[in-house]
Amino acid sequence: MCGIVGAVSYRDIVPILVQGLQRLEYRGYDSCGVAIHAASLHPDLAGNGLQRARSTARVVDLMAQVQEEHIAGATGIAHTRWATHGAPVVHNAHPHFSRGRGSSTTAQGHLALVHNGIIENHDELRASLEGRGYVFQSQTDTEVIAHLIDSCYQGDLFDAVKECVLQLRGAYAIAVIHADEPMRMVGARAGSPLILGVCPQETFLASDAMALAGVTDQIVYLQEGDVVDVHAGKYWVVDNTHKPATRAVHTVQAHSGAADLGPYRHYMQKEIFEQPRAIADTLEGVEGIVPELFGDGAYRVFQQVDKILILACGTSYYSGCVAKYWLEAIARVPCSVEIASEYRYRESVPDANTLVVAISQSGETADTLAALRHAQALGMRHTLTICNVASSAMVRECELAYITRAGVEIGVASTKAFTTQLVALYLLTLALAQTKARLTDSQEAAALKELRHLPTALQAVLALEPAIASWADEFATKENALFLGRGTHFPIAMEGALKLKEITYIHAEAYAAGELKHGPLALVTSAMPVVTVAPNDLLLEKLKSNMHEVRARGGMLYVLADADSHMQTSEGVSVVRMPENYGVLSPILHVVALQLLAYHTACARGTDVDKPRNLAKSVTVE
Repeated sequence: MCGIVGAVSYRDIVPILVQGLQRLEYRGYDSCGVAIHAASLHPDLAGNGLQRARSTARVVDLMAQVQEEHIAGATGIAHTRWATHGAPVVHNAHPHFSRGRGSSTTAQGHLALVHNGIIENHDELRASLEGRGYVFQSQTDTEVIAHLIDSCYQGDLFDAVKECVLQLRGAYAIAVIHADEPMRMVGARAGSPLILGVCPQETFLASDAMALAGVTDQIVYLQEGDVVDVHAGKYWVVDNTHKPATRAVHTVQAHSGAADLGPYRHYMQKEIFEQPRAIADTLEGVEGIVPELFGDGAYRVFQQVDKILILACGTSYYSGCVAKYWLEAIARVPCSVEIASEYRYRESVPDANTLVVAISQSGETADTLAALRHAQALGMRHTLTICNVASSAMVRECELAYITRAGVEIGVASTKAFTTQLVALYLLTLALAQTKARLTDSQEAAALKELRHLPTALQAVLALEPAIASWADEFATKENALFLGRGTHFPIAMEGALKLKEITYIHAEAYAAGELKHGPLALVTSAMPVVTVAPNDLLLEKLKSNMHEVRARGGMLYVLADADSHMQTSEGVSVVRMPENYGVLSPILHVVALQLLAYHTACARGTDVDKPRNLAKSVTVE
């Protein structure tokens, strides 16, 4: 949900930066800040270093602070941040300063940086920088980047950033300014979006085109690995090999910045490709597994509960089905998952020691809200919501909450909302396991490492788009399809079938693969494509037997296999090999491949991808 705005101009750009932050408030945030190079507007202030204002209040309060402190300049950066770990405080807010090796906290900042994303190797970088005399003022991974760039700086900020990013692992979009270079800003991106706004006399950086609405309609979409050198009215871009690169300028309607498609054909495609950023944002601030990730009082609640009841509809229901496997296998807590629209219309047995988890993208889903209220009326007082809107009714009505940071999702078929829900549910699993002494320190460290690597792993899955799209022409002529999975991948098969139904209008059903011979096998013919989610796990050999059953009946298999599963394309079997085996988090990777399959099949059939017939984005009536 974090937002970046930066500018190099010949006028005071502080009002533009603050306005840009206001336009990004829809993302949600708990702190905001701005850093300005005063000498860029007043050269006689060259010795004053950089000026900064930060706040844990609203952007309007930041603006008042800026005016009171007379902060002004022609070069600057600004940021909104939403932390999920602990209480947000000013010293964790962006922009972050580097004051150089061994400098005191009162020394002038000579480098300022804002950052979206997660740096996976920040611990080792922090240790190295502390060994070289750098003093840290925050708990963020962002401050690591600021000090690392400072350590690389030898008079040229562009060169320092290029050297720095070679040492970073993870996802980032950054904007940096330096006291010694008053009319310059440098940006870089990998795994998190960053755009340029172009004008004759000034140039902007932002994480979202909406931040620049009303300022410029000339937008450049930086590509993965780009580093950009920004000056007033001009810029230079190098690619991930640091060779000069040309990026197209797009005209964007200023009033529709939030809904800008950029280089994508549809919002669904854009949102599929935003998932690395969405997951990185959802994980921002998660430095350790603690119950307080879910709100004050979570530790007490988690100690008291001994069962989980998940209430959700549609795609959110399938995320809960995946979580059931995690919660019972890792946290050792019994879990039931109910379709919210059915739950309140049957007789059930309430249990006061049950944690009721309501999952919703909007937090306003009518069926889920009603089911939540029904559970509360039955005496189940411990409630938690996982949703994407902090101001929603579900958040207000639940005891605890985890707000995902998927950002605005315009396409009706949910993509990034689903994968961020899975991330939140996995964190819930870990937090419950820790509270109940079922998570060792080494298991926690390994889980955090895997989570931080997720955005990078997802980028590798997205790179498979051409191979998956090659299946679409074959699927486009079909009217029926089967999806198979086992274990945690059975709900992923269900989600894949739902996506295909929603936007292609192909009838698709999902089954636990072991159920094939109990009925669905009667449907298998050469006209029935069978999509198989086949990770290299303990159930792979069982799944292979199910696949042989399909081939023996002439069925055509389309297999998503892990890199180490040794499955090959052959007659009647088409295999797309996933980049890596991702263990317990494998469902998050495999579902992205199924999203791409549904999307490209819909394109091949010519359906309205973003607005499929008969469906609405938010179901606010029963």
